[in-house]
Amino acid sequence: MSAIRSADAVLDACFLGVRAKLLEVAAALDRIDRADSADRLADDERLAGIVQCLAILADGKPDRAERIQLVFSDEYEAGWNR
Repeated sequence: MSAIRSADAVLDACFLGVRAKLLEVAAALDRIDRADSADRLADDERLAGIVQCLAILADGKPDRAERIQLVFSDEYEAGWNR
């Protein structure tokens, strides 16, 4: 059984990867903003989902990964596989 790592150890291990991913998201949003017809995306549900996920990341509440996954998930439909 492995020992539970401290928060400092977890942050040390993942900081550079998280930083890189945040920069990647910021760069993608910058490219969208600079693109022609970016104003037409005001009602785009994909962009709205990204904005909603950024709010989840900032709220400081637990289970952020689960809540973000649910933003992009379809509701369960009984009998979907028939």
